[in-house]
Amino acid sequence: MGTDIGIDLGTASILVYIRGQGIVLQEPSVVAIDKTTNSILAVGEDARNMLGRTPGNIIPVRPLREGVISDYDITEKMLKYFIARAIGRPLLRKPRIAVCVPSSVTEVERRAVEECAYKAGAREVIVIDESLASAIGADIPINEPAGHMICDIGGGTTEISVISLGGMVVTNAIRLGGDEFDEAIIKYVKAVNNLIIGQQMAEHLKIEIGNAVPDKNIEEIEVKGTNAANGLPQRFKIGSDQIREALHDPINQIIEKIKSTLGQTPPELAADVMHNGVYITGGGSLLYGLDQLIASELGIPVLLAKEPMDCAALGLGNIIENFDLLVDVGRTNFLKQG
Repeated sequence: MGTDIGIDLGTASILVYIRGQGIVLQEPSVVAIDKTTNSILAVGEDARNMLGRTPGNIIPVRPLREGVISDYDITEKMLKYFIARAIGRPLLRKPRIAVCVPSSVTEVERRAVEECAYKAGAREVIVIDESLASAIGADIPINEPAGHMICDIGGGTTEISVISLGGMVVTNAIRLGGDEFDEAIIKYVKAVNNLIIGQQMAEHLKIEIGNAVPDKNIEEIEVKGTNAANGLPQRFKIGSDQIREALHDPINQIIEKIKSTLGQTPPELAADVMHNGVYITGGGSLLYGLDQLIASELGIPVLLAKEPMDCAALGLGNIIENFDLLVDVGRTNFLKQG
């Protein structure tokens, strides 16, 4: 028999939801390629562990950038690998696949994702806007005649949307997310401490001591890197206050985009948002104190979703559990009511 699959095709990670089973796989969106033979050596976590540690002929590749496909062939192979691994058995019939993409992508980029899913083995593909999938996964009552705002901070993009009656009334996106947080930390450490660190170390600092608001206790963590002046390995400690300073600019850009989206929202829906609050999802929303900072800047409640990293996949799961009830597979997918 065939099956129904939801795929959150993220810049940083891929989550796969199988109908009747839930989320069965979550892996980094990384593929290790042997340049000599042009063959795939590793996919997912195994490939991610190779970042910065491989010889010249092996290249760890992230085939998705800023929420869109940057390497079509590798993305297709990666999808095939993850689908086969998630299902774990041969299928007599090709699966139906729901996949989400940022609503800011162009029609060409949208069609590329759809075509890639077909080549990866789908018999039917629907492409869902990420804000809509995340809102469903966060249990936001999107079919109500009321405005609900969601801010999804992913690895490559941050998307802010106001949803009412199952559709997006206003949506804005910036190609900035967790990857840019890491990059900001790398640049800060080099500028202030004259130390070169890798992406994995920057991500470790972000997760362990990253923060958006001042805290009474300053946490410190040891950093390993390369001295930019002499090229020698070096260790030193960096504090949570320094990481907050490093992240100030990308966080401020997100807040300004939320403000501008509110400014574009019709008055009645804006009033609803002020009452209902802003929901934040995605891996970037887990940055300590980010919800507090956004709330203080906007003057309205900010609610962190229960499972922020899984919201898009759970929303896709909600859709594929009711696949046969889908009445529109265009830009505003929704389920029959009643």
